[in-house]
This record gives sequence, C-alpha cells and structure tokens, in this order.
Amino acid sequence: MTALPDHSRSDAILARMMEFHPKIIDLTLDRVHRLLAALGHPERSLPPVIHIAGTNGKGSTQAMIRAGLEAMGKRVHAYTSPHLAWFHERIRLAGDLISEEALTALLDECVAANGGEEITFFEITTCAALLAFARTPADYTLLEVGLGGRLDATNVVDRPALTIITPVSIDHQQYLGETLPEIAGEKAGIIKRMVPCIIGPQAAEGLAVIEARAERLGAPVLAFGQQWQVWEERGRLIYQDENGLLDLPLPNLPGPHQIQNAGAALAALRHLGADEETCEAAVTRAYWPARMQRLTQGPLVETAGLAELWLDGGHNPAGGEALAATLARMAPRPTHAICGMLNTKDVSGYMRPLAGHLASLHAISIPGEKNTLPAEITAEAAASVGIPAHIAPSVAEAVRSIVADQPHARILICGSLYLAGSILRENG
Repeated sequence: MTALPDHSRSDAILARMMEFHPKIIDLTLDRVHRLLAALGHPERSLPPVIHIAGTNGKGSTQAMIRAGLEAMGKRVHAYTSPHLAWFHERIRLAGDLISEEALTALLDECVAANGGEEITFFEITTCAALLAFARTPADYTLLEVGLGGRLDATNVVDRPALTIITPVSIDHQQYLGETLPEIAGEKAGIIKRMVPCIIGPQAAEGLAVIEARAERLGAPVLAFGQQWQVWEERGRLIYQDENGLLDLPLPNLPGPHQIQNAGAALAALRHLGADEETCEAAVTRAYWPARMQRLTQGPLVETAGLAELWLDGGHNPAGGEALAATLARMAPRPTHAICGMLNTKDVSGYMRPLAGHLASLHAISIPGEKNTLPAEITAEAAASVGIPAHIAPSVAEAVRSIVADQPHARILICGSLYLAGSILRENG
C-alpha cells in the first residue's frame, strides 16, 4: 500500500480554524467579503469562472467539464467540497491538487488576514482557495457551491462566465427551506445578470423559480428539455442542442443518473465552443471518487476476498434513487450494504429506493464523526423499509461477516461522503 502523505501541518492549521466561529454552518456573505477585502480581493482576479450549484450531481458535472476542458489543452482550477480523504482534494490548481507547502502558506496568510475575527471553516478555506486561484495562471475556474447558493461563500464572483444548476431536490432543509421552491430559490441565487445559466433536469415547481430569477436578471437560459436534450439509446449517449446532435459513448462514471450530469457538462462545453472530440473526452475521462467506485486495492479489498467491493457517497433520497437505478442495471449478484449516515439526513428516504436491491444491510456508526447517526438507528430505519438489518462495530467486521456467508457477494459501502472518506484513507 502506498505510504500516506504527511499533512500534519495543514491538518493542525485546519483544526485551529474550526474554532474561529461557534457554528459549522452560518450562511451569510458578510464575513467572506470582509476577509476577501483584507486579502486584496482575489475574487476579482480569477480566470473565467463556471459556478455550479444544485442538490445532486455538482461534483460529477464539474469533473466532466474539467475533463473536457483539459482535453482542449486548457489549464483548469477546481474547487469542491467536502473532501474525502484529505483537504487538499478541495483545491486543484491548473490541474494539480494543491501541495502541502502551498496550502499551509495560504492558510497561514488567511488566518493572519482574518485578524482573529469570527469566520466559519468553510468561509476561510474558500477564501484561501480563491487566493490560490488568483495567483496561479489558468484558463478557467470551476467553483462548486458548498451549500445552497445565494449565501454560499463561493457566491462572491460578480461576473462569472457561466452558471450551472444541477437537479434540485429536498436536502438541508434546516438551512435552505422546507419546500422545493424555497430550496430552488437558494440555488438560483448564483444566477447573475446577463450571464448564461445552464439548468439540468428539474421538477416543475423548482424550474419555475429558477427561470423566474433568470428572467428578472436577463440571464439567458439553456435548460434541459428546452434548449438541450440528453438520453441513452442503444448503449450510447445522445445529446442534442441547437448546434446539432452528438452520438457519444456512455459516461465512464457509472449509473444512469450520470447521463443527465453529462448533459449539463456537454451544454456547458458546447457553449464554450467545444468540438465533438472534446465532448467525448468529457464523458469518458472524468474521474470522481466515491460515486459508485469499485475498490480494487487495500486492506478492505483483501478482507473481501472474492467479493466485489463498491463505494458510494450518496446520502439523500435522490442519491438513494440514483444508487438503486445503478444497482438495477448491474449483473445479478447478492448485494449487501454497509451503511453509515449523518444524523441530519433523511435516512428512511435514502433507504426506501434501495429496499428491492439489497439482501441485507449492516449498519455502522461513522468512525471519528461526531454527527454520525448511531448504528442502531440506521438499522431500525433499514428494517422499517423492509431491508434485513444488522449492526456491526466496523466496516471491516461487516465485510468479514458478509463474506463468511457469501464469499462471492457484492458489498456496497454507502450512506455518507464522510464514511467514504474514511474508507479511502484506510485503503491508502
């Protein structure tokens, strides 16, 4: 197994940043604007920005856009959250993950500029990313919203080149509102005056809110089902817009939901002038871990023996539906889940679509995560939707239990990006 990198210095600074504000999430832009001003307004010096919001599919869409742009020979910055194994994954500078040396220097600079004022962890680290992007030459900057859109720390660029809103569904109601129109309104907060907005597939009530804001701001709309279409036909991805039709391979990211994510990415790339070769690279070269990722190395794989081991970080009802659709298309094989979730999630809503696809579920508490849902409650939720449920002390113990009964099983570790991150760290 590859030796793990030494991130001790940045880890120490990041841990200290958690103490700057009593709330993990506190949606407002005031603190961000204050710190950016102290840093010399790096948000005004970024390479052209593509800003991406939505409930599901943001990361996959960003990964496909990046793959396409890089196939064009473009240098691309990318910002995403949360990270899986290491914080450095959040900041990609001109194609490469930020180095430990560069990250620690940036964090130290931002802490000094903040001057001891209150600021959330996400806000100050977003400012650090923007500072890094402004100082490193590149052709594009891909910014993924952390939460919502309107008051998200990334929403500080007055004139992006393009905005994208992927499918919106119910999630994070305590911050974004209880209804789909309310949540869509928060996501639509990234739309800027006269800046084109690509809209992925939406429920009608969400789409109406997004289109209304775009109309108020004179933002041209490129919406699924109107200005562009995407579908699967005979094992191929078919995309069509006013510029013509593309007949492409299916996305290399597994799952039928990746068709619509690819559509939004292709709409963005076509708007930027990409040719068919670039579009094919976008759907065939994207890499996005913990999205139905097959694990092929590490101690857990050795423990699994002849069993298949898969990892997926989906964690809301839409994520459960996407995962169920993916499992439905895979070769028949007894599938057993190992699931850990956060206590802020709709656990039953996530599991209900999976009920017909799982032979059993082993519930665990996410190691090292204070907001984990206790394994007992996760197991109760699984049983309530008809999934035979067990409790396990760890992922490794759950794997051992499953393969002892079914050596050739398919094992799916799922329910949380935080759980996925711990698995990736353990497996090097």
